[in-house]
Amino acid sequence: MTTQSHAIASDNHTYINQLSKHEGAEVVLKGWLYNMRSSGKILFPQLRDGTGIVQCVVLKNAISPELFEQLKGLGQESALVVKGTVRADSRAPGGYEIDVSNAEVLQEVHDYPITPKEHGTEFLMDHRHLWLRSRRQHAVLKVRHTVVQAVRNFFDDDGFTLCDAPIFTPAACEGTTTLFEVDYFEGEKAYLTQSGQLYNEANAAAFGKVYCFGPTFRAEKSKTRRHLTEFWMVEPEMAYATLEDVMSLSERMLAYIAVQVLEKRSEELKVLERDTSKLEAIVAPFPRVHYDEAVKMLQEGFEKGALESKFEWGGDFGAPDETYISSQFDRPVMVHHYPAAVKAFYMARDPERPELALGVDVLAPEGYGEVIGGGERAASLEFIKEQIALHELPQEAFEWYLDLRRYGSVPHGGFGMGIERCTAWMCGIEHIRETIPFPRMLYRIRP
Repeated sequence: MTTQSHAIASDNHTYINQLSKHEGAEVVLKGWLYNMRSSGKILFPQLRDGTGIVQCVVLKNAISPELFEQLKGLGQESALVVKGTVRADSRAPGGYEIDVSNAEVLQEVHDYPITPKEHGTEFLMDHRHLWLRSRRQHAVLKVRHTVVQAVRNFFDDDGFTLCDAPIFTPAACEGTTTLFEVDYFEGEKAYLTQSGQLYNEANAAAFGKVYCFGPTFRAEKSKTRRHLTEFWMVEPEMAYATLEDVMSLSERMLAYIAVQVLEKRSEELKVLERDTSKLEAIVAPFPRVHYDEAVKMLQEGFEKGALESKFEWGGDFGAPDETYISSQFDRPVMVHHYPAAVKAFYMARDPERPELALGVDVLAPEGYGEVIGGGERAASLEFIKEQIALHELPQEAFEWYLDLRRYGSVPHGGFGMGIERCTAWMCGIEHIRETIPFPRMLYRIRP
C-alpha cells in the first residue's frame, strides 16, 4: 500500500551518518525499514538510508493509534519517513536513537524475498539487485568505494594525468583468445578492451605520467573465485621508467590504499570481521623475488609435500603456486623477471638474459594471488615488429603503436591492477563476485 500524502516527505531531511551533529534536535529521516522489534506499547523500527542504520523508538501514546498499527505491520524494506528527536545512547548502533513523533509510510512491503534464513549463493545472485541492501554487501561496496577513491587520490597527488583509453579496440593487446568481438559499422569487427595499456603508452609519451581507469573485458572461460568477465582496472604508465620504478610505484600505491581503507572503513571492516592486522602489514618495501628463486621455493614446497605437483622452470604460476609463494611472507611479494614466453609481446627483455622479461607480478597474501601485473615496455621498433609477427598479430592494426617507437621512443613502464581483486583482498572475502554491484561471470549476465 502506498500513501498519497507526503507532508513529512517534503521536508528537508538529515542523513543517518550526520546524526552526531543534531543531538537533541528534531530531524526528518528518509529511508527503508531494515528490521522491526516490538515490546507491547513500544516499537523499535531500524531505519537504513544508505549512509547507516539507526534504531527508532515509537511510543504508542506519542503517535495516533492508526499510525502505530500501520508501523507495527510493516515488512522489511518498507519505505518510510520518520520525524523525531536525536538522542545519544551508547548502547545503540552508531551511538544514537530517534524518539519518533511522527512518521509517514510511502510504501508498505510484505514478503521481501531475502529473509534472515540461509539462502544459497545462486538465489542471492539472482536477487543481486536486492542483496545489495544487506549489511555485508553494503560494507564490501563501501570498501570498494574507498579503494577507488584512494587510487585516484594517489595518482592525482603524484603528478599523474588521467587519460582514459577506448573501450572499443581494433585489435588485441594480450592475445586474441580472450576477446569479446562486437559488430562495428559497415561490417567491421571491433573488440571490447582487455587493457588500456597500449593507448596509455601513447598518453605517457605526451604527458609523462598518466593513468587510465575504466571497465575491461576478458572472455576467459574461467570459473575461479578470482575471475570476472567484466571488471575495472587502473593502469598507470610512466615515460623514462624502468622495472624498478614500476615496482616502487606498485608498493607505494598498495600501501596507500591499505592505510585509507583502515582509516575510513573501520566500521565496515568490523561488519566483515576482517583481521585488520593483515592490512596493517601492507607496508613498503615489499620483498622482491626473482622468478628463478620463486621456482626453487615451489620445488622445495613440492618436496615438503606442501604442493601436489612439481613446478618446472618456464611455466606461469597457477593459483596454488601464487598462494604458496605469498605464504612465505608477511606482506605482498613481488616476483620479477618471468620467462618472456609467458608474458605479453610488448615486454622489454633482460639484456643479460634475453629469455627473461622485465616484468613483475605483485602477489597478495592470504591466497588472493596476483593483484598487480606490469613491467618495463620494449622501446625498440625492430623488436616490437618481430614480436607482432611472432604472435601472428596484424601489423596494420598496430602501425599507430609502432609510431611510438619511431618518434621519440624511450624506456617506459607501468602496470595494471583490478579493482575487484584488490577490494576482495582488503575485505578478506572469498569470492570476487561480491566486490562489484552486478558481477558478470562465465554463466551469469543477469540481473
